[in-house]
Amino acid sequence: MAAPVPRARRARGLHPGAWWLWALSLGVAASRTTNPLLLALLVAVAGHVVAACRGRNRGAGAYSAFARLALAVLLVRLAFTVFLGSPVPGSHTLVTLPEIPLPHWAQGIRLGGRVSAEALVFTLYDGLRIATLLICVGAANALADPARLLKSLPGALYELGVAVVVALTFAPNLIADVRRLRAARRLRGRPDSGVRGLLQVGLPVLEGALERSVALAAAMDARGYGRSADVPDRVRRTTAALTLGGLLGVCAGTYGLLTAEGGGYGLPLLLAGVVAALAGLRLGGRRSLRTRYRPDAWDVRAWLVSGSGAAVAGLLALAAARDPDALQPGVVPLVAPTLPLWPAAAVLLGLLPVLVAPKEPS
Repeated sequence: MAAPVPRARRARGLHPGAWWLWALSLGVAASRTTNPLLLALLVAVAGHVVAACRGRNRGAGAYSAFARLALAVLLVRLAFTVFLGSPVPGSHTLVTLPEIPLPHWAQGIRLGGRVSAEALVFTLYDGLRIATLLICVGAANALADPARLLKSLPGALYELGVAVVVALTFAPNLIADVRRLRAARRLRGRPDSGVRGLLQVGLPVLEGALERSVALAAAMDARGYGRSADVPDRVRRTTAALTLGGLLGVCAGTYGLLTAEGGGYGLPLLLAGVVAALAGLRLGGRRSLRTRYRPDAWDVRAWLVSGSGAAVAGLLALAAARDPDALQPGVVPLVAPTLPLWPAAAVLLGLLPVLVAPKEPS
């Protein structure tokens, strides 16, 4: 009989919050530039870390789904520029489409007309930035197990986290039910498409979803879910004020960091909002009566992973302030973008999780 594995040697993945901080920091870095070479480097860094570190958790396939979504967003942006025009002037005409005249109240909007290379390149740069943001979010979903992330949420957000995790868990079950019922109908020679087939497949799927919901509600009620401690009214009011004010501060500070005009007040307001929100969540956790089984520890590896992402975001924000032309290449006149060396080296710091983070447990 094999000896039991000591607790210290059990495989434990990285704290899921560290993956989210790392991925969101890469997204902040992507928001500071439209240079396609830097954006492609950010996508490559995120993809390599996902390929090296992800395991078999419930969201392991999210990266490919978000990558397809990013490609769709980019194609839609380009299609809008081709058919609806762009305010960017350009002298290099690629094609001239038949233009549909519009009434006077639709001035500023056109359908068809001249499509310039400058307008397409500008849209491509901006679309790549949005696509990179989506890919960074997909990397966070692929690396952080939602069940473990739920355990790490503060007590004040536990009920909201449970609702989100339950919704994400039920969605694959609905898709599996639809596939199973359609296959059964095809084996019986019955139609599985069209309005009639959709109704005859949708009703059993809805019935199964309701049965699972009732069973889940009964199981949660039997386990005492929803019980809360008695908290004084003044503590509740303080908690609500701190949480709401902190979230507003985080939103305003983030907006300030993402805009050139708000660089002076963005960081202090963001830090103040984070502190207020954390204080509110700490107080709000007093009303949640629950325990954690083997909670994930925020160890040195989590600090290194989240710190590497924060370093990428900070260095690219500094580069955007010192050399905006390198990180925001112009399109009028149309020139080829160049790869700035030290911002590119800063992006490579995002590969640190490959060295310090273990592969997520299967």
